[in-house]
Amino acid sequence: MSTPAGESKSQAAYRWIRERIAAGVYGPGYRLVLSSLASDLSMSVVPVREAVRALTAEGLVTFERNVGARVAHVDGSQYRFTMQAICMLESAATALAAPFLTADDIARARRLNDVVRRGLPDLDPRVFREVNQALHGTLYAKCPNPRLLDIIRGEWVRLGHLRGSASGIAPGRAAEAVEEHEALIDLIAGGAAPDEVERAARRHRSASLTADLAVRHPELNPCDLSLPEGA
Repeated sequence: MSTPAGESKSQAAYRWIRERIAAGVYGPGYRLVLSSLASDLSMSVVPVREAVRALTAEGLVTFERNVGARVAHVDGSQYRFTMQAICMLESAATALAAPFLTADDIARARRLNDVVRRGLPDLDPRVFREVNQALHGTLYAKCPNPRLLDIIRGEWVRLGHLRGSASGIAPGRAAEAVEEHEALIDLIAGGAAPDEVERAARRHRSASLTADLAVRHPELNPCDLSLPEGA
């Protein structure tokens, strides 16, 4: 495996393994055999071990004595916590990015929202999630804080693993999301204050989390992530 300039072997191994966990190639419970991974990556065991340790620290991998490293099993609470983190981080990033969005960015967000609108009420859940993520990515991609963007990307990798096999959408949620998207885009296009943009983004993401958990993990109660009025 070739590594990009400036990337160490352990970083390359970390990225390679992480991508396969996120894509489901290495599913929950999959045993990560260091020697096999090192062979696949054409590198020694040492950088692979460092990569697995980093993934363990993130919660994507578990390690047991006499068993070794395995991809972590899906846990409803961890899914909720990760989605809550994304709700808060994306809302802040959207508020920070808003002043830097161009007319082309706004137009792209509207086109993506129209894809969902035209597909209702029979839009494939997978398509909905892909388009929805692309829309939000458009709205926060120009956030001037690169560290915040890195954390968001990392949480999406974790969420991809934790989603599990459930693929439904709460009845009526896609249609509600379209209207919430439109209102958020209008706020940004109109030059609304950052705190107003963040509040609207947080309310929208909070509603999506509540609906998503009702489908995936009905036993869990999500907390309200909307900012209090006047905050």
